[in-house]
Amino acid sequence: MIAFLIAGIIISLVTNGLLLSFSQTLGIRNKNDVVIRWSNQSKPSLGGVSFFMVFIFTALGYSIVSDGENIFRDIEFAGFLVASSLAFLMGLADDAYDTKPLLKLFAQVLCGVTLVITGTIADMTHIFWIDAALTVVWVIVVMNSLNMLDNMDGITGTTVFFIILGAMFANGIVNGFQYDIWGVMLIAMLGGMIGFLKYNIHPSKIFMGDAGSQFIGLFVAFFAVKYFWNIGHLTQNHSWTGIITCLTAFTPAAADTLTVVINRIKRGQSPMVGGKDHTTHHMVYSGKNDRQVWLVFTAIGFVSAFLSVLIIILVINNYTLATLAFIPYFWLVFFYLYRNTIKFPEATVIQEH
Repeated sequence: MIAFLIAGIIISLVTNGLLLSFSQTLGIRNKNDVVIRWSNQSKPSLGGVSFFMVFIFTALGYSIVSDGENIFRDIEFAGFLVASSLAFLMGLADDAYDTKPLLKLFAQVLCGVTLVITGTIADMTHIFWIDAALTVVWVIVVMNSLNMLDNMDGITGTTVFFIILGAMFANGIVNGFQYDIWGVMLIAMLGGMIGFLKYNIHPSKIFMGDAGSQFIGLFVAFFAVKYFWNIGHLTQNHSWTGIITCLTAFTPAAADTLTVVINRIKRGQSPMVGGKDHTTHHMVYSGKNDRQVWLVFTAIGFVSAFLSVLIIILVINNYTLATLAFIPYFWLVFFYLYRNTIKFPEATVIQEH
């Protein structure tokens, strides 16, 4: 397993390093557009290529070293592979051509449907069509939420790092840290995020782009269904524990998205239009610099991962009611971030970075 972690780091470092060496303009969309983009410098948006490289090489590497296991004949993995590839290609097209929102939404729906028909479903109500719809909506929400959160150096990469870390421990706790494709894929992608963050933490040299945010959004949405949403079925079938686990694990992204949606609706704007009104931006307006904002989100991400793993331990040991005590955590983070956007509006502060 450690070998796949190291391989993920190396593949990510080498891929991002080569992309930086080969091009300083490829993958740059809306060049020098500082009205929507936070950074006032144009940088390659190609970090997502390294994620997909880690994904593909991990699948190939595992199929080679595993004893006779053909993961490509596994219907669930096949669906995961197809949906991940579709998410990556759609994001890559968006980086290159700035695709229409409806086309992007259609691709996200297709990603969710692909997961559902190949057996990955958030089993909340035991009614297939309701649960299938819930799963598709979940995939769309996560892919868009992480895309929206990708607005400042290191924020989305770090948030995803801790979500993957939580899913990795959840897989280990549930399955006894056994050697399988899911555990290998998680640890390899954890390494991939480490390699990417070397180039993405402020001051960044490369962005993940839509190819990265869409692919990694699909990736964590898939594993969240497997190890967060359906965790309640391990004991007394308390499906609501899955909601608490997901909300806790995804707190940084969920709190930012909810804040932005509320504030834009209040202003009569579309929630899907880009802007410098995210919780990260308002922290800068309050006087923090980009690195300090990253540290705040790192702390939130770490606590979120720790608490999500703790919830899973409680559920496995039949302390399901105790998980209700974790609900206030999300709302505390949300109100802290939301209050900051009201207290420090954009117009009152001069940006320095």
